[in-house]
Amino acid sequence: MSHHKFTERTRMSELIAEDASLLSTISRFNISLGFGAQTVNDACKASGVDCKTFLAVVNFLSEGNIEPSEALEYISIETVVNYLKNAHSYFLEYKLPSIRNRLLEAVDSSEQSMPYRVIFMKFFDEYFAEVRKHMDYEDKTVFPYVIELLNGKLHEKYRIAVFEEHHTDVDSKLAELKNILIKYYPVQGVNYKLNDVLFDLLWCEKDLATHNQVEDFFFVPVIEAIEQKMSMRQ
Repeated sequence: MSHHKFTERTRMSELIAEDASLLSTISRFNISLGFGAQTVNDACKASGVDCKTFLAVVNFLSEGNIEPSEALEYISIETVVNYLKNAHSYFLEYKLPSIRNRLLEAVDSSEQSMPYRVIFMKFFDEYFAEVRKHMDYEDKTVFPYVIELLNGKLHEKYRIAVFEEHHTDVDSKLAELKNILIKYYPVQGVNYKLNDVLFDLLWCEKDLATHNQVEDFFFVPVIEAIEQKMSMRQ
């Protein structure tokens, strides 16, 4: 394995200090805070997580230059699938509902603001439905296909390229909502709640974009390589 920023000997506290955005990544591996002086290897062992896969993902996110062919030799695809499923649960069950509630609080229900409130909530709910459809397809179609692939079953008609062709960037519409709120909602004075919602939208937009990168540039190429190997054996 070539040299990367984080290794098995890196302390978890140092990893977070180096790149705080990896906090959400760590939680999606079901690794809890309270590391003390634990290294990456210690924390992964304690949580039953494949350490090489964890390092492959965090280094990919922090560096953006891992070679999938290299990763193929040592990562656990099952671990990556669980990581992606946990990310879906985070967005669908926690983050997006939380943003929706905060948006309702930030845009008041006065007669003057009501038209904006209706438009914003309609836009957000349509976006939320789009994200749910996107992630449900992955949970119900893509991931079961991958697990079957790992068990030695190569489907005749389905390939991961089908997913790749229809994979849309679900973060783009969130950016649109953020821009609408910034440009067009008439605020009287400082609205701290609206500022908080905007910070949430900015972070969620970035988080979703990162999630898509893991799927598009890490997960998909590795699955394609597995498909190719299995096709050559047949």
